[in-house]
Order: sequence, then structure tokens, then C-alpha cells
Amino acid sequence: MSENNQWDERRSESGKPMVPATPRDVAHIRVGSFILVFAVALALMGFVSTLPVLTGIAIVVALITVVDIVLAVRRQKKRNVGEAG
Repeated sequence: MSENNQWDERRSESGKPMVPATPRDVAHIRVGSFILVFAVALALMGFVSTLPVLTGIAIVVALITVVDIVLAVRRQKKRNVGEAG
């Protein structure tokens, strides 16, 4: 086996693993997208059925989810590697 395999995990000078995407950021983006779809669906259902409390809660959840996804993408862009970088 070669010691410089392209699949080996590279490490920074401080010894931390250098990977294109952290599992935490990937989970935030993927799970957040599913939550966002359901929050928009609930907001539409609340709007159609004239339930302002359901609509308001769904909108707040959607906004929190969007902020979380944006922060996860920004963390990826800071690394300048991976899909978002």
C-alpha cells in the first residue's frame, strides 16, 4: 500500500483532520432542507385553513431553519474546500 493514497485523510499542521465537509455541516444542510419543506407545507395548510397560530409557528421554524442552513454553508465556504467552497 502506498503511504500517499488519495483517499487518506490529510491533517493540518496542528494535527486536525482536513476534510472537504464536516458531518455536522452536511447534517445541518440535509436535515434542514427536509424541515424547511415541511414547515412551508404546514404554513400553507395553516394559511388555507385560517389557523394563524399554526402559520406563525411554521414561519418561525422555517426562518430558524434557513438561518441554520446559511450558517452551515458559510462554515463550509470558510474552508475553501469541498462542494460549497
